[in-house]
Amino acid sequence: MKLKNTGIRMTDHKNKVLLFINGDAPKYFPNPENYDLIACTDGAFHYLKNLGFPLDKLDFISGDFDSHSGSDENVYDDKFIYTPDQDKTDFHKALEIIVQKGFATVDVFGGSGGEQDHFLGNLTVAFGFKDQLNIIFYDEFSEYYFVPKNFTVKGVKDKMVSLYPFPTVENITTKGLNWPLINGNLSITSRIGTRNFAVENEVSIEYEKGDLLIFIGKNYL
Repeated sequence: MKLKNTGIRMTDHKNKVLLFINGDAPKYFPNPENYDLIACTDGAFHYLKNLGFPLDKLDFISGDFDSHSGSDENVYDDKFIYTPDQDKTDFHKALEIIVQKGFATVDVFGGSGGEQDHFLGNLTVAFGFKDQLNIIFYDEFSEYYFVPKNFTVKGVKDKMVSLYPFPTVENITTKGLNWPLINGNLSITSRIGTRNFAVENEVSIEYEKGDLLIFIGKNYL
């Protein structure tokens, strides 16, 4: 697998983390040189190894290592952080380490795909850290993350934009979308805002109460 830009928006500044977790392996890797810390969970270690990611770039590998043969551990034992707590997922424990190391921005690959309960679990874990970390998930379809109550994103014209309440959003107003919302309410039990698309280069979102996920896809048209 080649190292290249995914074509999806990346944060420009450094002082950030690249984290691989155990969902679908990315089709392309972002440039490791854009990150100050690179880590993976023990499950993701296998696809990184198989796909030719430069493992010497990893700063740590965390998990309970129940899926490791032992031979890998002998080579990379200085990078392993054993986290046996079965009450937390490997993703959760990796984020705890990242917080302890003082980082605030995390680009996550491998958060979707595979078993969908893992995907939902990853969103729930990210929700729990949203006040400590700026977590952005990337996959082959989109980037997605929790947004604050007053938010603007640029460079999105003609891209799919889905708004997903977690679990409710009150008094939301959007600008720049084909189907705008004006003081609307969203709820996972009644009305969600998926499969919209941007008609302007800049989309703004304001809401008063609740929590909101945004999914920004590839060009819609």
